[in-house]
Amino acid sequence: MPYNRRDFMMMAGLGLGGSVVTGPKAVWPDERAMARAERNTDSFALLRKEQKKRRHELPAAADFHRLPLSWYQAKARQLKEEARARGVDGGLLLTNRWNIIYATGLFHSTTERPFACFLPMDDPEGLIWLHPGLDRELVHSWWSTEAFGYFDYPHAAGAFPNEGKVVQGDTVNLYRWWGRTLADLGYGDKTIGADMGGMAEIGVMPGQADRPHRNMTGETETPKKTRPKSGKWGHVAAAMPEARFVDVYDILMRHRIVKDDMENALTQRAMDYWSEIHAFARNYLMERGLGTLDWEIRNAVTLWGMHRIMQDIPQTGEPHNAVGISVGVGCRTGRKTAYPHPNQVSWARIEPGDALQLAGVVRVGGYGGEQYRSFLFAPWTDWQEHVWDVHTRSYEIQAEQSYAGNTCSNVARDVHAYQVAHECAPLIYHRPGHGEGMEGHQPPYQSLGDYTVMEAGMHFSNEPGLYDPEHGFGFNHSNNILVAEKKGLQMGTAPATKEWCFLKL
Repeated sequence: MPYNRRDFMMMAGLGLGGSVVTGPKAVWPDERAMARAERNTDSFALLRKEQKKRRHELPAAADFHRLPLSWYQAKARQLKEEARARGVDGGLLLTNRWNIIYATGLFHSTTERPFACFLPMDDPEGLIWLHPGLDRELVHSWWSTEAFGYFDYPHAAGAFPNEGKVVQGDTVNLYRWWGRTLADLGYGDKTIGADMGGMAEIGVMPGQADRPHRNMTGETETPKKTRPKSGKWGHVAAAMPEARFVDVYDILMRHRIVKDDMENALTQRAMDYWSEIHAFARNYLMERGLGTLDWEIRNAVTLWGMHRIMQDIPQTGEPHNAVGISVGVGCRTGRKTAYPHPNQVSWARIEPGDALQLAGVVRVGGYGGEQYRSFLFAPWTDWQEHVWDVHTRSYEIQAEQSYAGNTCSNVARDVHAYQVAHECAPLIYHRPGHGEGMEGHQPPYQSLGDYTVMEAGMHFSNEPGLYDPEHGFGFNHSNNILVAEKKGLQMGTAPATKEWCFLKL
């Protein structure tokens, strides 16, 4: 017999479904409290006041929710022109997920399945895909001049069950298949630009690994043409015996770390949503009060935040429409705040004297960033208040010093020097910030050992946290800093003031 909702409700009423979860306050978001938190004007009024004060210095928020295809096609042409200067005459073979998304606009997820695209030099609008079968609808419905697919990983030669071909053929070396496919297309004797240099992912530019001062925006060695002999690139090269390869990963990274006006506008849209989500979160905290689980707060805030964004963005269910949208919220209270990366589960109730951190990342169209706020609940100690003050001033110093022409190392020096001068040296566990991109952590890093000269358009996290495991608390505001000419601009506008963060529940 078909099983329907009426049957389910009857069984639930009889307690036949197994263990029963009881009490909205104990486990899940309280809908009545959420409704009151949304209507409460207190936090939203404080937010609007802060936004009015700072709006003139921030980019205008985008009225679009993803970059257009034309942006990616123009970016691909720019990347190819820079690669041409290195002797690339075949095309760009991109294999890193974030490089592919950045150069083509095809949002996708990756697993162990090899996925690549090829941007040919002899076709200004060309884009050739080498993809697993599960992505065929995404690939064929996006920018694509040719597409070559395999069924799944590991792939058997001739096996395409989707075409009725259930064959147990020889296991295909998919990297050699990439090479053979490009050779068959006429690129077998060309120079291929490839994103081979994984060190660029962490900010080490060609020739800088052994330099005393690493600087992503400084002079680098030009990678030479080569014939890879090992790893996946060795297999690609083995299938293209007359081809040469040159690393272009650093070209991709140099572009990715400096955002243009459209990227900044889309980031600002995401950060504006994030700021509203913080206002709701503050109201919800005050509605629920002491005894509330941090797990509940996280879920209530995530639910409200996702609903808030999707009110504005049409969602048809078709590929490539609402992409790169995420609301990732974390909440921890009490002793867990005393650890930068805790491994304890977030399942603690708010107690008097607790610190609480509301953290996370919001993205729209792949762009956005961090915005954390560190709360303190009465009664607090003089030491807690002192550490909060030092941390908050460090957060401000980091943004003030993130101006074009300054170095990442200088920013870290000024932040850490202030923390040490105010008796918080043992509470320092990490650098003030990292570059921010679609993948989250991105070079360069505002760390003492990174001498990158910052350029307008770079984005950084803003998190010079302080942590005191001995006393069971810690603070780590964060924001998304946009490097500008005179100072860094904190793109999130939720206040980081005592009026906002010091609460009597």
